[in-house]
Amino acid sequence: MQNRMILKNQLLRWRALWNPDMYHGWSKDKNYFEGWYLKVVDPLGKVSLAFIPGISYDKEGKRTAFIQVLDGLNAKSHFYAFDAREFNADEKRFSIQVGNNLFSNTEMKVDLPQFTGHLKFENPVPWPANNYGPGVMGWYSFVPFMQCYHGVVSMDHRLEGALSVYEESINFKNGRGYIEKDWGRSFPKAWIWMQTNHFTDAPGTSIMFSIAHIPWLTGAFVGFLGGLLFNGKVYDFTTYNRSKLKIEIEGHGVKIEMKKKNLLLSIHAQQAAGADLKSPLDGAMLGKVNESMNARIHVQFSKDNVLLYEGTGTHAGMEMAGELDALLQS
Repeated sequence: MQNRMILKNQLLRWRALWNPDMYHGWSKDKNYFEGWYLKVVDPLGKVSLAFIPGISYDKEGKRTAFIQVLDGLNAKSHFYAFDAREFNADEKRFSIQVGNNLFSNTEMKVDLPQFTGHLKFENPVPWPANNYGPGVMGWYSFVPFMQCYHGVVSMDHRLEGALSVYEESINFKNGRGYIEKDWGRSFPKAWIWMQTNHFTDAPGTSIMFSIAHIPWLTGAFVGFLGGLLFNGKVYDFTTYNRSKLKIEIEGHGVKIEMKKKNLLLSIHAQQAAGADLKSPLDGAMLGKVNESMNARIHVQFSKDNVLLYEGTGTHAGMEMAGELDALLQS
């Protein structure tokens, strides 16, 4: 029986390796966390929320399931803890249950003290698989000793349904959503992350960027992931596809320039007031990170020195955390 369970877990981990949105924690029992980030904004921009369901295993193997909710416009957060036995993951796709709550790439059902309701996600746009690997991390997805892994489940999708938010019914029909995830042991020593898919002049456009200090064998390196969804196509700029990066940090803002062959993506982002979220340290949710969902991200995208798009995204999520000077080291 035990050998059969070991074999089953190996099969489930192998399947998840090729499907980054799925649960990866089969047979994990300590020093491990996994969480998804589902952002929803109603069409009028009255409500901007991020639901973060997940599970954590500390150094001693104590398990905790949880759902965090970030209220972007009011700059506050909520943390709901659950018995780990109330966490269940589908073996064949991204679909997880935490208590009476359900999260997948097609829908979300929430039953929390301040938030209840059901939203459907229409036409999600996943990060495309390519020759580098199955997801946003490329071939790094296959490295077994990474401190933290990242996945982009949907760069953009349309919302249907309604939520009760602080006892007020909010209609999310034609709102926009975004989904990503993280798993591993701990968040990095330093990182910057940002995302928005709210460009009023270009619906369906979405951008995400992440840069982090990454432990590696006997040293460390600075790695980055950038993606722009524009006119139905995801343009990727990453460490592993040899894109070039320039970055300047200015207080609570950052200027970024990424170049790949004849493509140039420039970003100027400014963080706004945010709220504290719990973050993982050796699996346990003992850390803290401040995230804004009121940031603004200005984007310029060019090909062969011809400007294809310029615009400013609102309702942007943004984090600037840790020893940021480490990100300026080549």
